[in-house]
Amino acid sequence: MSATARKLAIVTGTTSGVGEAVAAALVERGWNVLGVARREATIDHTGYRHLRVDLSDLASLTTAFESDVAPSLLRGDWARIGLVNNAASPELLLPIERMDASELCTLFSINTVAPMWCMGFVSRQAAKHVPLRVVNVSSAAAVRAFAGLGAYGSAKAALRMAGMILAEEWTSTVPHAPARSDAAIMNYQPAAVDTPMQETARSKSPREFPWVGMFTSMRDRGVLVQPRGPAAEIADFLDADNVPAFSERRFGE
Repeated sequence: MSATARKLAIVTGTTSGVGEAVAAALVERGWNVLGVARREATIDHTGYRHLRVDLSDLASLTTAFESDVAPSLLRGDWARIGLVNNAASPELLLPIERMDASELCTLFSINTVAPMWCMGFVSRQAAKHVPLRVVNVSSAAAVRAFAGLGAYGSAKAALRMAGMILAEEWTSTVPHAPARSDAAIMNYQPAAVDTPMQETARSKSPREFPWVGMFTSMRDRGVLVQPRGPAAEIADFLDADNVPAFSERRFGE
């Protein structure tokens, strides 16, 4: 990682899609980026370091962050720290009545528990005087019911609420509250991005996933966007000043 860059971003899911595009955009802007993913790194840059960990393995995640991430966060000379919770599982695209309990636990570990814990960890470890920006990559399914997206939408809705609550905690004035003077969270909907989740959904048969047509239609109508567009908006937020403690945005708006 670069010895001269004074901004640090932790980005999950950096081996494909939006996460990879965000990491690439940030290193080009002069950030140090710590990428977290279960696969090998795809980015080769002096400003990028890769931490290979599976977010479904919460014990390994906490151990890795405490040993590899905490020492960096504790440095008080960062000009800014960012966290982008991007990694998510696209599995369990099926009716709720056919869901398996253990598979639900795995999905929520990846899509809700891990990013929620990461927010708390970074907030706790980062020096209080350092500006902190968090982006939770979300979905329209977090605020609107879509048939077949019961697991994915519910997990994203829970993460959205967790971000809102953390922002309330940061701005609380009661004694002993974990207040931060310059911290902000954005719940970000990147629109229909051409990612592995889209491919997974389109690969399902109508018998397995009756609403597969919703995803094939988006591809056929040419409404899918490339990851670099949302990545630029996420990077802009991480660099932004004077933003509210919690905000929401959809791509292109």
